[in-house]
This record gives sequence, structure tokens and C-alpha cells, in this order.
Amino acid sequence: MTLSHAYRLCEQIVRTRARNFSYGIRLLPEPKRQALSAVYALARRIDDIGDTEGPSEQRLTGLSEVRDALCRIGPGETNLVLLALDDAARRYPIPLPAFDELIDGCAADVRGTTYQSFDELLGYCRCVAGSVGRLSLGVFGADDHRKAEPLADALGVALQLTNILRDVREDRLSGRVYLPSKDLERFGCTLDLDARGRFTDPPDRLAALVGHEAARARDWYEEGARLVRLLDRRSAACTMAMAGIYRSLLDRIAADPLRALAARSSLPTWRKTAIAVRAVAGPRR
Repeated sequence: MTLSHAYRLCEQIVRTRARNFSYGIRLLPEPKRQALSAVYALARRIDDIGDTEGPSEQRLTGLSEVRDALCRIGPGETNLVLLALDDAARRYPIPLPAFDELIDGCAADVRGTTYQSFDELLGYCRCVAGSVGRLSLGVFGADDHRKAEPLADALGVALQLTNILRDVREDRLSGRVYLPSKDLERFGCTLDLDARGRFTDPPDRLAALVGHEAARARDWYEEGARLVRLLDRRSAACTMAMAGIYRSLLDRIAADPLRALAARSSLPTWRKTAIAVRAVAGPRR
């Protein structure tokens, strides 16, 4: 298999497994599109190991194996995703150690870690999503990297908070709760489910809880949006498309919290396309 095969595989993974992100990634010029596809393909693989069914020890071993493989990554790599990533890291200053943080976050998922406070949840979000923001920044480049890095991290946090709100019921059915215990206590919620998989908390309390978390996520979007001004035009368009899709998803969740808690929220294809088209036009002045 050649390097071109490796990149094609990564781009296919992005198209089929990271559909929201694919709207932004396709706006990049080919070299950056290939490099960012390699980053997301490995991130997807790490997520899949953490989310797969099976004994927790087996999944933790799988995550450790990826960590070890990253330490040995090089030109003679036989794994196609790692082959593409190695090439991408030679062409762009991609901070590969950030994958260690993503692996740490996925390991916390496997162990069933819960979070007492938002600060604890924030640490998790920075591991699993802020890390990907910083990896992406390595591909994008920036006028002022020191200024850009915390903004890329903030945007990753915003996207992860949106994911958490989108998947509250799905995660609960799997035995996972990400929302901080202090927030649940504040709004008088338990997130307990009845026999039909419906939340037993009073609807008004659930709606208030989701509204609070959505407002918090919006603050992180506002902070992360400042990144766009530090990027070149195509990288900015990619970022605006990805962030815009997730921000619109957050708005949908906040507009009807109870519906979002009853079924996984998503945006129609036409809406994602429209957001990507607007991103190409650039930020409004």
C-alpha cells in the first residue's frame, strides 16, 4: 500500500465516521485536507476503542497499544492511518503528544469516571476535544500560535459540551453521566430512567438544567470563535463550518430541551451545507 492509499483511507473515514467535521475539512486545500483527515482518522480509531463493547481491561489495553504505536511511528509504518499521520506530521507541526490526552480521556470513559464539578468536566473536555483542537491547529497554522492555542482548546471544549448535551439520554442508557453532580443537585435532577428509558425528573427541572449547560457552552463558543481571525482564509472557513454546525446543533437543543433529551438531536444535510457555504464567504464584518 502507498501513501496515497493511506490518505484515501483517512479521507474515507472522515466522510463516513465524522460527517459533521467533513463539511469543514473538505474546504481545505488538498495537502491540509489530507493531513487533517489523518488526524481525525486516528482520533476516530481511539474513540472507537473506548466505545466498543467488551471487557474494560481489553479496551484499556487497546488504548495502550495505540499510545505505544504513536511512540514508534515512522516512515516504515504498516498501519495506513499511522502512515498518513506520520507523513502529515513531517509536513506540519502537528503536536502528536496531544493524542496522549485524547487517550487519557477515552480511558476515563472506559473506567466510568464521573465529574463532581464543572472544573473536573472541563479537564475531561480538554483531554478529548481540546486536544483535537490543538492537533488541528498544527495543520491550520496561525499568525500567532501562542494566542491561537488556547482558543483552539476553547473551541474543542465548546464542541464537546455540545456532544454531551446531544447524547445525555444515549450516554445514560450506557451507564454514563457526564454532567457535573453539583449541577444535577443544583437543579434537583437525578437523570434516573424509568422502565421505558425516559427520564423521571420533572420536565421543568430537566429543561432548566439543559438551559444552564447550553449557556455555558455558548460562552466557550464565543471564546473559541476568536481563533478564526488568526487563521488563513481556507483554515478559517474549515473552522467556521465545523463550529457553525455544532453551534446550530446546540441552539436546536436549547430551543427544545425535552425533545433533545428524548431523542438524539441532529441537523438536516441542507442545513449543514448552508452553514459550510456561509463559512466560505468568511466572517461577517
